[in-house]
Amino acid sequence: MNNGAFKTAVTGLSKLANGIAISANAVGTIVVLLLVLVVNYDVVARGIFNKPFLGAVEVVQFSMVLIVFLQLPDVVRVNRLTRSDGFLAVIGERRPGLARSMRRVINFVSGVFMTLIAVAIWPEFAENWESKDFFGIPGVFTAPWWPIKLVIFLSATLCVVIFGLKVITGRESPEMIRTLEHEEPAE
Repeated sequence: MNNGAFKTAVTGLSKLANGIAISANAVGTIVVLLLVLVVNYDVVARGIFNKPFLGAVEVVQFSMVLIVFLQLPDVVRVNRLTRSDGFLAVIGERRPGLARSMRRVINFVSGVFMTLIAVAIWPEFAENWESKDFFGIPGVFTAPWWPIKLVIFLSATLCVVIFGLKVITGRESPEMIRTLEHEEPAE
């Protein structure tokens, strides 16, 4: 594969990964809004009609995991994942090349951890898909486990792709991760 084809492939994969991450973040935001509605409905129904929303606790638990893992890839994409950059900022002023290399190592290690999460959750997803296992209280509220496990797997996999693109390209900026088409000033 020549350099031009590689750049095209990386740019295409980056556009796809960014689009999916942004879309998943939007879905996560919608889940937050739905969660607000569920909690408000439960409060009003409990306070005024003495009829709480059965399963509100289970819906909140389910939603919290969905929100975290739907928004995680976009958080990774825009470098908002919690970490201390103070040391890298100090080194970056004196030795920018070393700081870039350290960021690549951090992104690589982060990608490895996300790979471990994806590999660990896949068998659980497959087992829950086959067994139709559910959580909640039978007769009150139940939901299958497999959608949560699938979202965790897909989120971790997308994070692996995004971290991989950051390692390959050396880009850290929130805009689209892409290969360098021309000389850019050092950060």
